Amino acid sequence: MDIFITGFLLSLSLCLDIGIVNVAMIDIALKHGARPALWLGLGSCFGDLTYAILSLLGMSVLLQFVAVQWLTWIVGGGVLLWLAGKMALHAWRDAHGGEVAHAPLPPLRHLFGRGLTLALASPSAILWFAAVGGSLIAQATDGSSASAAVFLGGFFAGGLAWSIFVCYAAAHGGKLLGRRFIQACHALSATLYLYFAVLVIVNGARKLV
Repeated sequence: MDIFITGFLLSLSLCLDIGIVNVAMIDIALKHGARPALWLGLGSCFGDLTYAILSLLGMSVLLQFVAVQWLTWIVGGGVLLWLAGKMALHAWRDAHGGEVAHAPLPPLRHLFGRGLTLALASPSAILWFAAVGGSLIAQATDGSSASAAVFLGGFFAGGLAWSIFVCYAAAHGGKLLGRRFIQACHALSATLYLYFAVLVIVNGARKLV
């Protein structure tokens, strides 16, 4: 259960960054309702899962080298602290941005494909997986297929839960919540980034120092 929860929380720490996928989901939910937006969110969950699997396979081998362990400890912890600070700063700022013009609602399968593409192309997702995601994912399992499957199940569930929340919140209350909704996302994101930064730094100190 701990592995599942870790995967769930790691997925949330990625999703809570207000990036291109969340903006697209909120925009579609406000204009067309929760169901179409949820299809886009589902596609993004599979995109994130793809990166998680690649990170799990690659980093589990690389982390056998002490130099890589030091690198992921220092760089990973530093990037997480930077992201926590950035999200905390954004939480105190007014959220602003113009509306994005959308064409008429495409078929649901196209929305799924769009979500998958946006997740794979998201700069924030690429940074997260490259800098910190891989090391955190590798440390979360014991190397067995069973623990990896449990972790990935939690990771996917976290992304799906977040997508459902965003889509229905935006469809039914986003217009009223507005700025406060986005600020709350930033605050939660900062908290999760800080938690995992401490986790990486403490685990690295125990193992390497």
